[in-house]
Amino acid sequence: MGTALAAAATYGHIRLPPESTAPVLDLAPIVAEEHAATIKAMRPPKRERPVVAVIAQNEGAEITDFVVPYGVLARSGLADVIAVAPRDGTIKLTPALSVVADASTAEFDRRFPGGADYVIVPKIEDAADPEVVAWIQKQSDKRAIIVGICAGTKTLSAAGLFTGRKATAHWYDIAKLRGDNPSMTWVQDRRYVVDGNVVTTTGVSASMPISLALVEAIGGRARAIELAAELGATNWDARHDSSAFYLDRTDFWVQLRNSAQIWAHEQIGVPVSDGIDEISMALVADVYSRTRQSVAVSLAEELAPLTMRAGLRLLPDYAIEEANLDIVLDPIDDAAPLKAINIALNGIEARYDRETAAFIALQMEYAWSQPHEAGISD
Repeated sequence: MGTALAAAATYGHIRLPPESTAPVLDLAPIVAEEHAATIKAMRPPKRERPVVAVIAQNEGAEITDFVVPYGVLARSGLADVIAVAPRDGTIKLTPALSVVADASTAEFDRRFPGGADYVIVPKIEDAADPEVVAWIQKQSDKRAIIVGICAGTKTLSAAGLFTGRKATAHWYDIAKLRGDNPSMTWVQDRRYVVDGNVVTTTGVSASMPISLALVEAIGGRARAIELAAELGATNWDARHDSSAFYLDRTDFWVQLRNSAQIWAHEQIGVPVSDGIDEISMALVADVYSRTRQSVAVSLAEELAPLTMRAGLRLLPDYAIEEANLDIVLDPIDDAAPLKAINIALNGIEARYDRETAAFIALQMEYAWSQPHEAGISD
């Protein structure tokens, strides 16, 4: 999300007043018929064991958008999941950390000339990157299901995939996307929407429910229930309250205040090691890098690539012995990875203040006071 001033000038999302109101605690579940139809529309289009390409720009891909679908789908054991970028080597994740691509787009195309079954599109640094856009268009032409996570929808828009379609997106991007795509219909109060071979989601926090929905589409509801329990999720249907997310005067002030306090900016160390759960790691690093006062960095025993639980390779930022950081977090407990976001937000509240934690939740389109809507177990 850009600055609050940019939001005011471009999209008019700031409301002064009223003050932000708390979202309703328990949203009604999606009716069974609608959920079943949504899942059916996402069933694998080509292979019994589908190939999933998680595409990034080497220069930047949003960490939770990218890592959570990779981790969930690989952990399901139902699909072959591949981290893809235009070039071999490093993928810089934003706002923190870096991973290694499993394949370049050219290598992927050689291995899978018929294309992927699913292409996961996170927010990337340049939403209209011509190389990434062209590759997505080709995958769509080969009947892949294209899944735009959060602001990854801007790249789907650049690829021309919204013409005449129903869709959703991060609350901050909706106005611009509707202006760029006048035939697109915004579906409110749904955190993911399926229309043909295009799937779109709301903010960063929707990466988990859409990933579990894909698990259900590929392997059935029983496997999705089993995996959801492991992850700490209580539901993954499309329920959402679109009206709960907008910038108010407190968010506007927090962003300006925290950005201006240059003397208080700090690095937060996140201990990492081989086998660490990438979902927990991504959520913690993402939260601690959105305060406008801090950025997360990874700490390992040595500066060599680490292989995380689902196979994604992480490039540590610092060796523990050489790091001189403001604070180092306790090692991440991955017993129920989805609890990590609440633990991290509680940590932000304790170290900074509640307003900063709430501003981060807003950026991630996560109803912090609404655990059932977000699929989080307390």
